[in-house]
Formats: sequence, structure tokens, C-alpha cells
Amino acid sequence: MIRKVAVLTSGGDAPGMNAAIRAVTRSGLKMGLEVFGVYDGYRGLCEGKFEKLNRRSVSETIAKGGTILGTTRLPEFEQYETRLLAIEQLENYGIDALVAIGGDGTYRGALALSKMGVKVVTIPASIDNDVGGTDYAIGFETALNTIIEAVDKLRDTSSSHRRCSIIEVMGRNCGELAITSGLAVGAEVVICKELGFNLEDVLENINQASKVKRHAIVIVTEKMVDINELAKAITENTPFESRATILGHVQRGGKPTPHDRVIASLMGAKAVEALLEGQNGVCVCMVDNKIIVRPIEEALQDNRNTVLEKYNKFKMLW
Repeated sequence: MIRKVAVLTSGGDAPGMNAAIRAVTRSGLKMGLEVFGVYDGYRGLCEGKFEKLNRRSVSETIAKGGTILGTTRLPEFEQYETRLLAIEQLENYGIDALVAIGGDGTYRGALALSKMGVKVVTIPASIDNDVGGTDYAIGFETALNTIIEAVDKLRDTSSSHRRCSIIEVMGRNCGELAITSGLAVGAEVVICKELGFNLEDVLENINQASKVKRHAIVIVTEKMVDINELAKAITENTPFESRATILGHVQRGGKPTPHDRVIASLMGAKAVEALLEGQNGVCVCMVDNKIIVRPIEEALQDNRNTVLEKYNKFKMLW
């Protein structure tokens, strides 16, 4: 029987994590559980950074970005001995189950704990939307809105000066932010892992754009190309002067959108429900607009490429 549950956030922060923490806390309390927050992710789990939570602990947090519990990355958690430290801390506090909020790395750590006897449920949170098994991860829409707002502002000045704006966005291993923002802002070119990079094609698209408009937009995922060199090539080979902008970690911040708040809340409540039903080693997912649970192991093996599906559906717009 579960009497005490802990919740942590791990890996990269994502807007909406606080809404998920709040939902786990309040739904757990409503079901008669004691709820503990773990500070600084798996590192805090190993170091015993626990605090008992109540309704006031999570009051006024649903609209906050980041994570009130903090987060770190702990590569050493892959080691069996490190996980034993975490289990020892859980036992010291008498905690029966854990809810871990984060991305693939968080999932792998949770799965390993599950195989060592810890009852664990995970919730997907990643601005890149690259978590297996779910159509949607908490934080993606907020990050997307941040990108679109920035690009819309750059478009104003680019059009005034007849420029091509190159915007580097996050998502080195998943191009969904690039593809989706490219569609939303009407970009001439999107460069990401899934679509690749061909300079001749980029220059051709921008030259075509120069015949009908006063600006062009190129969306690039990080680590794909040197955007300053790309800007130089565009300036030298098209009618547009080019400028490069790296959005960086501003994409992680900000108040979560209503959609992220609602999905995070539903997923948090579902995680507690799954634990009380006796489920273990599972993750909460959104599939076809339904909140479900599925085995973490199955989710980590999910290779669905929704990015290319989205691109193939709308590529006639480019």
C-alpha cells in the first residue's frame, strides 16, 4: 500500500513542470497520501534533499516557469551504486513511490529504479517534444510560442531593411520546434536533423523569396550549421543582407501557456492515480488527445518520427 509519495524534476527545465508538481501534490493529498518534494532531481534524491509538501507549498505555482524543486543532470545515476544511495534515502523517509518529471534521461533513471524495486511513474517534460511514447511533452507549446514571438519581431525589422533573418532554435536531436515554428511563421527554409542541410537549396529558396517579398526567414536547430557562416553565404549569394540570431535558453523560460498548464495538471493527477492502481515502471502519455499510461521501456523504444510526418503533410507550403 502506498502512503508516501515523492516527486522530482530532472534534466532540462520546461515550463509547466510546476503545474505537474502541483497536481501530484494536491491529488496525492486528496487521496490521503503524504507528499514529499525532492530538490535538484536525482542528485537531490541521492543526497536526501526531501521536503514534505502541503497545499500551501504549491500554491500560486501553476503559472510559474522553471521548476520550484530545481533540477540537475547526474550522469553517475547510471551506476548501480549511485542508485542504491537513492533507494536508501527513499527508505530513510519511508517513501513508497516516486513520480519523476522530465525527458528520456529521467525515464531511463526511473526505469532502472523500477527494476530495483522502487515504484515509479514518469511524466514527460521537454521543450523539444522528444520524449518517446507520447505525442506531447510538457513545455513544448510554451517554448514554441517564445520562438514565434521572437521571429515575429525579427520579421518587422528584416522587412524594413530587406534582410534574411536566420534564427537558431533548440532541438539538436529533434527538429519539432524548428519544423513547427517554421510552419507558424512562414519560414522560407527549415534546417534540422530530420531534413538535413543543402546550401544550394537554401540559396535557391531565398532567391525565390526575394522576388516576391522584402525579407526571408530561416529556422535552424542548434549544432546543425555555423549560422554566422550561413549568414555570410546568404549575403554574398542573394539580394538579402543576412543576420543571425541565437535564441538560446530564453526558449526554456516564461510562464507556461494554458495548454501546458492543463496538460501538466492532467498528467500529474494521472500519475498519482496510476500509482494507487498498483502500476509501476510506467509513464503518463498523451496519445491521440487522451491521457494514458504505458510501460517506460516501451516508450523509450518508440521511434515514431512525428517531425517528418508533420513536414510531409505541410511541405507544399515551403
